[in-house]
Amino acid sequence: MSSATSLLKQHLQQRQMLGKTHVSLRPGTMEKLSGLGRPPAARAIPEPEPLRPIAGATARVIRDTPPPETKKAELLEVAGGTLEEKLAALRSMAETWEPALSMSSLRKTMVFAVGSPLASLMFVGEAPGAEEEKLREPFVGPAGQKLTAIIKAMGLDRPKVYISNICKFRPAMDNQGSGNRKPDPAEMKACLPFVLTEIDLIKPLVIVALGATAAEGLGIPGSVGGLRGRFHSTSGIPTMVTYHPSYLLREEQTGDGIRAKRAVWEDMLKVMEKLGLPISEKQRGYFQAK
Repeated sequence: MSSATSLLKQHLQQRQMLGKTHVSLRPGTMEKLSGLGRPPAARAIPEPEPLRPIAGATARVIRDTPPPETKKAELLEVAGGTLEEKLAALRSMAETWEPALSMSSLRKTMVFAVGSPLASLMFVGEAPGAEEEKLREPFVGPAGQKLTAIIKAMGLDRPKVYISNICKFRPAMDNQGSGNRKPDPAEMKACLPFVLTEIDLIKPLVIVALGATAAEGLGIPGSVGGLRGRFHSTSGIPTMVTYHPSYLLREEQTGDGIRAKRAVWEDMLKVMEKLGLPISEKQRGYFQAK
């Protein structure tokens, strides 16, 4: 088979995959094709071989869809020369993000992220609450104060890490007041491109998912109890799932705070080891039961 015929055959097969069964030719083209290097007996252009259907496949799946684990389809293109400019452009895009703003179940004040764009460690929560909405900064209420204490116990400064949420808008409730609720899958999906683009831009060495909702949004479903204590992966980055700081606050009220704090701290020790941070014996002994 000549190279021209082989290329034509491949082209026809690709068109057949897209559901196109006819090719328009200019006048005289067929005569030229049939005469390419033909011997005395005329040579017919071979018909494309019939495509074998793939079980469960649809025309939608056949298109150039990247593997689910890369989540490339979710990334947003942002303008800017520097990392800071790109994050600023991403923030501006989130302010007018129609997929989220069109949802009546989300409030309209956007809360983006805070921290260093050069951070090696990134924390991801679920959604802003009343205090976060008021100050337009994630984790500034009681749970935020608890997170700041955890970061300090690790020997880090809050401004040197990066803190974001799966959902950039506060989920709405009837008679809301200061009440909060976790975002549902549709609300998380509407904002997920921003978190994934933040991760792609910052490229942290480790991600910490705070709570089961954040983990689910990052594609790691399951209970915190079943997921914590080992690393998972988000876009190829080691991801530790641990309890949300609000869970620690609730457990303190029930008298089981030391156990919950110790569980979170054990997860943070693994994060520190992954980052190559120094760990003192005092740090290793934090929140040990007496």
